[in-house]
Amino acid sequence: MKAERRTIIVREIEHWRRSKLLPDHYCDFLLNLYADPVVAPKTAEEQPRHIVGKAIMAVSKATGKQWFFTIGLFTLISFIVLYFSVFHPIMQISIILLGTIVLLWYGEKIRKSNAPTGFIIIFLGHLLLLYGGLYLISEYALTEWYWNFSLIIACAVFWIIYGMKSQLSLLHLCGWLSFLSAYAMLLHHLTSGQEWYEIQLYWLPLSLLYFWISWFIHRWFKPVSAILFVVGIITWFMPELFQYVFLGESAYFQLQMICKVVVGSLLLFVFRKQWMVWVI
Repeated sequence: MKAERRTIIVREIEHWRRSKLLPDHYCDFLLNLYADPVVAPKTAEEQPRHIVGKAIMAVSKATGKQWFFTIGLFTLISFIVLYFSVFHPIMQISIILLGTIVLLWYGEKIRKSNAPTGFIIIFLGHLLLLYGGLYLISEYALTEWYWNFSLIIACAVFWIIYGMKSQLSLLHLCGWLSFLSAYAMLLHHLTSGQEWYEIQLYWLPLSLLYFWISWFIHRWFKPVSAILFVVGIITWFMPELFQYVFLGESAYFQLQMICKVVVGSLLLFVFRKQWMVWVI
């Protein structure tokens, strides 16, 4: 059948559908019968299932405006990446902050319809903030330790607040881990006593503080209580990790970790009826 006659028949069938002259299933049957197989919409069984096929189909349906926008966006990103190092520092900071804001906004926007993709975009936004700051510190040779310390503390506070507000437990946990890293940097540069018992005193009270806060707020903020409980467990092992990473003392590292695991497991078992209420 010629393409012109087929187009006229398809338009008539669509008119019948809109005017309710025929039931919808009759119209669907006629459209499938007379539609051009080259341009006819595919059924669910004919839709591509792999990522490449879906991408090709999406590209084939893109309009000229979408093509223009996509090419322009990639050109802009390529220009920024290639010439980022020659920009003024204020402009570099503005680009990092603007990119972070855009990624967070877009991630929150599509999170409602596609949660995994939204989460990934949100985490990319936070990583851009951290690694962009680290790049600027390295680029301008800011070798003093407090520059990295300030950046990590700022990211930690932002991640904790954002994770609690958006109910992103993993981001909330990353914020507290960043805080522990910054605390370790502070101890390493500002403390003189670094005997094993002194290091234990630097960390174990902090671990108990996390456990206490977890208990105190579990009635009102159960997810936050669970995160703080996990942070308390991690802090329990931080003295050994601090000695191994910052001081390079690995002689009794395995033995210390085994003792901590045994003691911690016994404490969890003894107080299991208490802490399970906090996190479950």
